[in-house]
Amino acid sequence: MVIQFIVPGEPKGKGRPRLGRSGHAYTPHDTANYENLVKVCFRDTHPDFVQLDPDIPVHVAIKAYYSMPKSMTKKNRMAAAMGHLFPLKKPDLDNIMKIVCDALNGIAYYDDAQIQWAMLSKEYGDPHVVVRMEWSDGEDE
Repeated sequence: MVIQFIVPGEPKGKGRPRLGRSGHAYTPHDTANYENLVKVCFRDTHPDFVQLDPDIPVHVAIKAYYSMPKSMTKKNRMAAAMGHLFPLKKPDLDNIMKIVCDALNGIAYYDDAQIQWAMLSKEYGDPHVVVRMEWSDGEDE
């Protein structure tokens, strides 16, 4: 089974847990809000999705599209549009994967430990994140 959905807006990465004055760790508000956005986008796109067997491996492909900086030259804009120039800025790909995959825990799969294979990329374009997931039965490998 293969599903895909889009998370609108600039890509965000998983923020580090913060310590409150009482010494308890908490998730930053930006991180919690973005995780909720990922959940809403998944549920809106696939309202009838039912979690699969926790023993089935999951393959994940995430493409993060960034808006071009206003200061980018016309030459560099052309290079980016042709796929010759890529965003080399934060958030890091691993943090983008972490925020998306953590948000889908218990919704798209039992736990993100089921992810057996992942492909990540950053490109310029209309800002959004495309998430594609495939559940493998292990026989077509």
